[in-house]
Amino acid sequence: MSKTTVVIPNYNGIEYIDDCLASLYQGSVVPEIIVVDNGSADESLALVREKYGRAQVISFNENTGFSKAVNAGIRAAETEYVLLLNNDTIADERMVEELEKAMDGAGIAFSAGAKMINLHKPELLDGAGDFYTALGWAFARGKDKDAGACNKPGRIFSACAGAALYRRALFEKVGFFDENHFAYLEDIDIGYRANICGYHNIYVPKAKVRHAGSAVSGSRHNAFKVRLSARNSIYLIYKNMPPVQILINLPFLMAGYAVKTFYFVLKGMGGSYLQGLLAGIKLCGTEEGRRHRVRFKARYLKNYGWIQGQLWANIFKLYFL
Repeated sequence: MSKTTVVIPNYNGIEYIDDCLASLYQGSVVPEIIVVDNGSADESLALVREKYGRAQVISFNENTGFSKAVNAGIRAAETEYVLLLNNDTIADERMVEELEKAMDGAGIAFSAGAKMINLHKPELLDGAGDFYTALGWAFARGKDKDAGACNKPGRIFSACAGAALYRRALFEKVGFFDENHFAYLEDIDIGYRANICGYHNIYVPKAKVRHAGSAVSGSRHNAFKVRLSARNSIYLIYKNMPPVQILINLPFLMAGYAVKTFYFVLKGMGGSYLQGLLAGIKLCGTEEGRRHRVRFKARYLKNYGWIQGQLWANIFKLYFL
């Protein structure tokens, strides 16, 4: 029996899905595989069914977003671990094995993130763990730096859900991916919640995967991504920070949002960014938004202290890692 089920959300992934699946079946450990199709209009779903009959398929009639798709796959899985993997990736032959080994030896870990390398420029990193700051900014450590960097394993703020292994049983305690996010920052959110509960997120540099990046949205910055990321950034803070922590970080948050507004105005996307912020504020005021807010519990005070230290420290890591 496999220890791991790989869940691959797919939306019009005809350019990448074949190589992604082939790399998994050629690995040193062959996991169970679930492809969750989000109403693809291309031939990617037909390719999966015809060429990879061993893979289980869950199909939606429309694009339900990343969070709903992976939640469906997680709930369908029966293995100890669930590995979320973007369809625009090619896994190293030992990726699954190395992630399993790391999680087997880390009893309090919720997730383990792989070392992500740029598919088109393999000399560059795509990310070595996700970090979150008191500015309200999330960033992928090492992005666009030399691929030979970031070889030290250890605790990170959150694993990038583009290639991360999760302990399936802990979803019942931490919660599943928040479907209000639709896409973007949902992995920071779930990693944040794991930290609150005292579970670790770890980085495993021996587990390597090549990642195209922005294969669905089309580019690093576009109106859809900017608007949705801005909305989710507001919602992320509202959900996970108790009021006192929001007050502590308010000067940093105001500065962070001011800088981002200026940046996107220069990019010609200031309107999209501000629309996203307003949508985030509106979401926080809805019953659905309030229902997902993490309630403060005194027994987690030490964990909140660790998180706050990371929020400050990660501002410096933005520039020095």
